Amino acid sequence: MRIQVRRTGGFAGIERHKEVETSGRPDAHEWQALAEKAVAAGRGTPPIGVPDGFNYEITVDGRTVYASDPRLTEEQRKLISKVLKEGA
Repeated sequence: MRIQVRRTGGFAGIERHKEVETSGRPDAHEWQALAEKAVAAGRGTPPIGVPDGFNYEITVDGRTVYASDPRLTEEQRKLISKVLKEGA
């Protein structure tokens, strides 16, 4: 499973993009479960965010959804954090 996160917005407007390939990882099933929940709660179009807040584009195996601060679900927040931390 390939998980990509693109973060835009924020005070400085700096974009970040990271991705993680979970195939072959011992924790792949955990990533998959988290990604499925995060995508299920996402929107098909970018939501209107708040001033200086972050907007996210989450792509899992080619399916893209959108989310923004402060309305992230717990699963979205956790997935975004993990991908931006561990991704390449």
